[in-house]
Amino acid sequence: MFHHPLFSLPSLATLLVLSHAATSPEPVSQLPPPPPLSGAAREFLEAHNEARAAVGVEPLSWSEKLGNATSLMVRYQRNQKGCEFANLTASKYGGNQLWAGVMAVTPRVAVEEWVKEKDFYIHANNTCVSKHDCGVYTQVVWRKSTQLGCAQATCVKEQASLTICFYDPPGNVIGESPY
Repeated sequence: MFHHPLFSLPSLATLLVLSHAATSPEPVSQLPPPPPLSGAAREFLEAHNEARAAVGVEPLSWSEKLGNATSLMVRYQRNQKGCEFANLTASKYGGNQLWAGVMAVTPRVAVEEWVKEKDFYIHANNTCVSKHDCGVYTQVVWRKSTQLGCAQATCVKEQASLTICFYDPPGNVIGESPY
């Protein structure tokens, strides 16, 4: 048995393990950096985050997952539904959509259309002015939503465009204020 006045065998083994742990680098996962945002994604994100900053809400981040989901949705609506509004009630995400009777709408203009509902939103009692809706505005600024993904489709036959954005987690929870 190893005997030394300062070390016993168990403590020497412990010291060696601790020494190894202190000097061995931890494996670092080498995830590739996220792809750069497209111009449209950046424009959607900036327009949303400007509206959120105006009411003191943290910015959203872009989600490729949500972007892909909205891309599938707008293409389906264009190709199978004649560019009609999508039924988003069964979605696990919050959603906004805009149908425009013009061939193209910029991402910023789509978001600005939703944000126009701010004029009808009464934050003091979390309601909308009578005979007006504000749900698309409150989804844009919903404080618990952290991720965004949007897509657009041009509907040539209908001479229109459709814009859809998904938000995760979803907003517009009954009884909760957006900010």
